[in-house]
Amino acid sequence: MQIESPDFRHQARIPGEFAFAVPDPITHIRLSENRNPGLHWREEPRGTRTLVLLCVDPDVPTRPDDVNKEGRVVSRSLPRTSFYHWTLVDIPPALGEIRTGMCSAAITPHGKQNPPGPVGSRQGLNDYTGWFAGDADMQGNYFGYDGPCPPWNDELLHHYNFILYATDLARCPVEGAFTGQQVEAAIKGHVLTEAHIIGTYSLNRAVT
Repeated sequence: MQIESPDFRHQARIPGEFAFAVPDPITHIRLSENRNPGLHWREEPRGTRTLVLLCVDPDVPTRPDDVNKEGRVVSRSLPRTSFYHWTLVDIPPALGEIRTGMCSAAITPHGKQNPPGPVGSRQGLNDYTGWFAGDADMQGNYFGYDGPCPPWNDELLHHYNFILYATDLARCPVEGAFTGQQVEAAIKGHVLTEAHIIGTYSLNRAVT
């Protein structure tokens, strides 16, 4: 199985229109268009019943002490963890694509509650749900796609892994406000193959 995007090349920079924020010379960042990139796939294996899509950034700092603070940097040597930007299940294989901007075309304060997507599919929570907890202006359940917004003072270039799983499941066994981690657990033993495309992003102008 193969996956590609019309909007960025594998291991290349994701354009700012597909991010949650872009660099700003005065305020460091400003909010962006937050469109989902388009994705095309082909050659799913025999026996594929539904597809699962995850977008995961494995380069998120494990400590917030220096994040987005003037006069400090987030060291590249800091241990990192995963942040889920998109969890989409029950995708019909025959669809062949998710169009650019189909599932997200703006930032929605408090989160998108019923984001559009392929017919028959379901979208879970992304990790902005936890990130914005306690922020009166932004807190809420963030369903569907919300794009990159790494710390503007991070020394490390972030990598965004779009992972497409071909499964033998007619319906992914998760319900309600499910997460990426729950989906990964639910599809264990049911994955026929997987395909990856990785895009990079940074809000730090010093990072290349």
